Amino acid sequence: MSEIYQPKQDSFLLSKVIKTQIPRLLKQNKNLIFLEIGCGSGIQLKTALNFGIKKHNIFSCDINSEAVEYCKKLGFDSVKSNLFENIKEKYHLIIFNPPYLPENKKEPKDSRMATTGGKKGSEITNKFLKQAKNHLKKDGKIFLLTSSLTKQINFSGYKKKIIEKEKLFFEELRVLELTLIV
Repeated sequence: MSEIYQPKQDSFLLSKVIKTQIPRLLKQNKNLIFLEIGCGSGIQLKTALNFGIKKHNIFSCDINSEAVEYCKKLGFDSVKSNLFENIKEKYHLIIFNPPYLPENKKEPKDSRMATTGGKKGSEITNKFLKQAKNHLKKDGKIFLLTSSLTKQINFSGYKKKIIEKEKLFFEELRVLELTLIV
């Protein structure tokens, strides 16, 4: 069994964005429906709840069944799913802190699921972006965490803007706000 991904700089950066953006989004729609892909330890779910999203409007999934069970114990609606595989609805806000690092053969295999996004680092993100179009409401937004180490992300069909970034010693993390090009 794999461990639940514990919050690190990337998680805290995404949480900071949620704290600032959710109040703004709730002014536009008080019944905001929220989905986190890759819920891990539930840090973003708790942040969404603490900053005003109603618990019955917070949904999550993870490929790791331990993370799903943990988030259920926290009281959140969570399902086991590889990206959108078991997700049927559309959401106003979808967030994702994907595995984004390029493959590193020296990394232990048991930690790769949480960190490695494919050979270039973008393969999982690109699958997410392709699938997300079918699950984002017309006026919805995606907050996506990316890294300067991730190469060849395909943003086709989306408008993007960087809403937060943080320089680390070997990379720059960015949180992008994506909206559908209609």
